[in-house]
Amino acid sequence: MARYVYDLRIARERASTLKRALKDVTVLYAVKANGHPAVVDALAQACDGLDVASIGELALAGKAQRIVLSGPAKTEEFLRAGLARQAVVNVESLTELHRIIALNQPARITLRVNRSHAKLPGSHAMTGTPTQFGIDESQLGEAIALARESEHIDLLGFHLHAVSNNLDVNAHNEFMADAVAWAHAQPIEVRQINLGGGFGVDYTGSRAFDPYQMKIPKTQTELIVEPGRWLVAGAGTYHATVMDLKRSHGRWFAIVRGGTHHFRLPAAWGYSHPFTIVPHDEWDEPFARPTIRDVEVDVAGELCTPRDVLTRGQFVSRLRVGDELRYEKTGAYGWDISHHQFLRHPSPQFVILS
Repeated sequence: MARYVYDLRIARERASTLKRALKDVTVLYAVKANGHPAVVDALAQACDGLDVASIGELALAGKAQRIVLSGPAKTEEFLRAGLARQAVVNVESLTELHRIIALNQPARITLRVNRSHAKLPGSHAMTGTPTQFGIDESQLGEAIALARESEHIDLLGFHLHAVSNNLDVNAHNEFMADAVAWAHAQPIEVRQINLGGGFGVDYTGSRAFDPYQMKIPKTQTELIVEPGRWLVAGAGTYHATVMDLKRSHGRWFAIVRGGTHHFRLPAAWGYSHPFTIVPHDEWDEPFARPTIRDVEVDVAGELCTPRDVLTRGQFVSRLRVGDELRYEKTGAYGWDISHHQFLRHPSPQFVILS
């Protein structure tokens, strides 16, 4: 059976590190990175609150002191439930703003803006390019006017999340300085600037996004960051047992009990996730144990698709059927983004270290 191991001690320490590095900045955990209840509960307490993007994530936010609602397609049910929890709503469009106004109840909001020039290096750009996220900068004046017209709307400021998985701290510093200057240049009283997350994790190398190298802009306005990946990626490992070893058209394949229906990120992003081998010496099959030595191997899962691949071309000195592969940095966007129901294989086990 495949399994995930989540170490809550690592997640808490990452949160503590970030809060020490960023001092007076409000730190929210983006639940979308890992919604396991134990992880959410731990980080709701270790951080200042939670960023949630669905009513399902909101239901996990039991102990959170602060909640922010995100996502480009918020339902009325989600909005009502969030406002009942005194959540701030990151408004993604004029339609969504109209929908909130129609609720006819007090609502604290920020306007999520897709600024025309706000770009950062990373895996997924959210702004500075056509995306489904945020209000186009050309519509900002209309959005501000609409918010001002409603006696129920308290416009706090802006949400300016720009990218996912950025590893360039200097570029992030430039982005933050520009975002704060831009926000203060707008024709409203800015009381809150949500800079989003995007702090990166290097899955295939040793680069690190060091929060102590971040230069927080000087402002009297509350600044918020809402990382997910950086907090929990290193707190998780994924383990899968080798079920078969086979050679096909000159390449060796290790077939594991598991795959992209448990851990989709490598296939989704098109990279090769490295593993370490955990040897298991027990062997009780009635045939010789298949073994390969000093070769490169691709790791494929148990699904009926050639895209079910976790690793390409990693050298192994010895690998046997029955050994276990351990994948590090899988605590974020692993299980949570995977296509669990394809082929209806069993879910992995979840081991929580607290």
